[in-house]
Amino acid sequence: MAVLKVKFTKTKRDKLAQILWILNWVSVVSGIILFSLGLFLKIEIKKRNEVMAKGDINSVPNMLISVGVIACIINFLGGKICYDCSDANKFSRWKLVMLPYIVCTFCFTFCILVGAVMCYTMRNELEESLYLGLRDAIKFYKDTDIPGRCFLKKTVDMLQIGFQCCGNNGFRDWFAIQWVSARYLNMASKEVLDRLKSNVDGKFLVDGVPFSCCNPSSPRPCIQYQLTNNSAHYNYDFLTEELNIWVKGCREALLDYYTAIMRSIGITALFIWLFELSVLIGVRYLQTAMKNVLLLGDLEGESDGWLLENSFVEAAKYNISIIKNLGKANQISTVSGMNDPNIDVQNTNCGKTNVTTKSIPAAS
Repeated sequence: MAVLKVKFTKTKRDKLAQILWILNWVSVVSGIILFSLGLFLKIEIKKRNEVMAKGDINSVPNMLISVGVIACIINFLGGKICYDCSDANKFSRWKLVMLPYIVCTFCFTFCILVGAVMCYTMRNELEESLYLGLRDAIKFYKDTDIPGRCFLKKTVDMLQIGFQCCGNNGFRDWFAIQWVSARYLNMASKEVLDRLKSNVDGKFLVDGVPFSCCNPSSPRPCIQYQLTNNSAHYNYDFLTEELNIWVKGCREALLDYYTAIMRSIGITALFIWLFELSVLIGVRYLQTAMKNVLLLGDLEGESDGWLLENSFVEAAKYNISIIKNLGKANQISTVSGMNDPNIDVQNTNCGKTNVTTKSIPAAS
């Protein structure tokens, strides 16, 4: 029994073909939107590429870009097919093409769904990439004279100012690294030498942060150095007073920023998937209705359209049987009593030696 069978008249078939022709052109626009969203996400990731570790974070934008291009091609072809399906004579040219087209479109719509889901599952990979990238960027913050790293100071400073953040996980990350270049340290100063000798690695560590961590909205001048020393500042309590530097870490700030973008893209991709699926269902109805018209021979009469010709269980069994018989393609078919012509054929006993022969008369 057919699944979701609907009866179509000539007028309904024509209207369905016209509506699907318009919807396919709308789907071309949706493909352009997917392409644009993927390109936008790729550019946004590229902007912060210096503070991200290499990984699979570009898989989502690449997926969206690819799906967007394919959507434009498939829906452009679908618009042409639906436009010709309003005429039964023109439909005969697409009769053998429509079913493979529907299968390919179904796989394509599934890719859109996968892209939408990937926008929500990318958070863990992005968080790890940001953590490792920011850790290395902060570590090389002082290396302004080393090629390949000289740009990191400006990158980190602009990042902290723009996203109102400080450090990787927080401002305390700057306490554990030497972020002041050695060229700006007075090696003749006893205080500098004592700090260099105070740790095993010989680093100049201070309880201070770069200027880009300062909050310009603070009512008092920025306390950038000796953040944990209450006696170093007037009317200052490290434990109780609200610091005038950014407290949020840059990893959390960037993660929130990209999560908001990917959430919006994921919702858009999900709506596009639902729209593409509805168009695909309409194309399936049109294909089956036009196919039945040609079988009936009455181009002006009514015809049935459906999603599946048989029930879901029967369709599954049919497809499974096809898969099982794929390996038997080279075997001789025995369907309808068509047996192997070589079966039951008597063979000559070429190997036998006990053949009776006529006796030769003896010479008299």
